[in-house]
Amino acid sequence: MTDTMSTDIWGRWLLSGGVWNYTDLPDIHTYPQDYLQAVQASSVLACIFSILGIFVFVAQLFTLEKGNRFTISGIFQMLACLCIMIAASIYTDRFHKNDNGWYGHSFILAWISFVLTFISAITYFVLRKKTA
Repeated sequence: MTDTMSTDIWGRWLLSGGVWNYTDLPDIHTYPQDYLQAVQASSVLACIFSILGIFVFVAQLFTLEKGNRFTISGIFQMLACLCIMIAASIYTDRFHKNDNGWYGHSFILAWISFVLTFISAITYFVLRKKTA
């Protein structure tokens, strides 16, 4: 990411005339397609597992016996956490090695979401349904 260019796992935006224009990712060796597809797939899987974890949690609120833990919800959140870590790790290792600029806000948010999803998974594992 520079002042006139922003690149992520889906496309590249170039600033020209005060307007950001979308372009396809460059087809060069710095963007190996197999790693790019692994990052994209892991990102999508993380979203799917996280949403499933929330829905399972809501379902367990009504079906789980009192005193039991929300283990299945925690497993889905842990899978989402693992997918986020895989995507961010591959992106860190394989992309933007020789570019000038910095990774950008989305990169920082990915690592923050990894930590928050991990905390969420641990919370689900520890949490018990109240017996009141």
